Order: sequence, then structure tokens, then C-alpha cells
Amino acid sequence: MIEITPIAQAHFKKLLEPQKEGTHIRVFVINPGTAKAECGVSYCPPEAVESSDTRLTFDGFDALIDEVSVPFLEDAFVDLVEEDAGTQLTLKAPNAKMRKVKDDAPLLERVEYVIQVQINPQLASHGGFIKLIEITEDNVAIIEFGGGCNGCSQVDLTLKQGVEKELIDEFSGELNAVRDITEHESGDHSFYK
Repeated sequence: MIEITPIAQAHFKKLLEPQKEGTHIRVFVINPGTAKAECGVSYCPPEAVESSDTRLTFDGFDALIDEVSVPFLEDAFVDLVEEDAGTQLTLKAPNAKMRKVKDDAPLLERVEYVIQVQINPQLASHGGFIKLIEITEDNVAIIEFGGGCNGCSQVDLTLKQGVEKELIDEFSGELNAVRDITEHESGDHSFYK
């Protein structure tokens, strides 16, 4: 479920030493399954433990996860990273914004999942995103660009060498093409004009 690296485990253990006995950590997602999902880690004193919590035992502490956050923290990864300015705790939860779908889920759901957890985070660096409109009977994904991608002069490159390539590779034999139906309007919102 959640992987916590040995260095991060040692960090949590040290942080918990001066805390009230029985205090552990809580890993959670605020607004799970939405574009505004945010993950966090906090202290969890004994009186804050719920009977519905999932408890993961590590060396010297437990990580507690509330019932709602559990599916959104699948494949989450916690690490302590050394940087020039010091150490930073990182929590990566690829399923926080969208619940992981099963391998045998319909193609539409699996494509939507890849868009939300793999493609849109990349496009977000330019203030952009894509929305899956439908998958046609001939297995063409119909998408619409938004944000900084709408009207961007590089959108064709993004579509053909980025989005389409990634989706076709991911769904080889199932998805034949990706088509953009955006009515592009260049403006201040466009990343490249």
C-alpha cells in the first residue's frame, strides 16, 4: 500500500520519540479523487485513532490511514530527500487525484486514469491539461486541451509526440489514435504563443 523508505522511517521514529506514548503518524488525502487532492502526514495521538483506520506497522511506529484515504494512497511512496537547503520529506501518491482502476476495467476508465495520473501532471507544468471526451467505436480517444495548452503554438507537437505516443504505447492493440477537438484560441492563457 504505502512504501516508506528506511531513511524516512528513521526520521519518523526520531520525530515520534518526544511525543506522547502511543503516538503514531497519520497519512491522509484531503479532497481525494479530485483535482484539488492533497496528501499529508501528521502526528496521530492514541485518542485520534479510529476503529476504521488501516494500520501499517513499521520499525518503531505505525502509520494510520483513514478509511476514505486508503484507495487513494495505493502505491504511495514516502521518502526523506537530502537537498542543498537540508532534508525534505516527500510523499508521492499517484492515485490521490483519481482512484486506481483495475486492469480489466473498461478502456475508457483506464485511459482516463492514465490521463489524470501520468499525462496531466506533465502538462500542468505549463498550466495545461487534457480532458477525455470519449473513445469512439474505432478506438480513437477524443480529447480536449485546456488551460495553457489551449491555443499553444506547440499543441500539435504535444499531441503527437506526447499525449498520443504515451497513450498508444500504454494501450497498444486497444487504442488506435488520439484526436483533439479543441477549438484553440491563442491568448494570454496559452503557454507558447
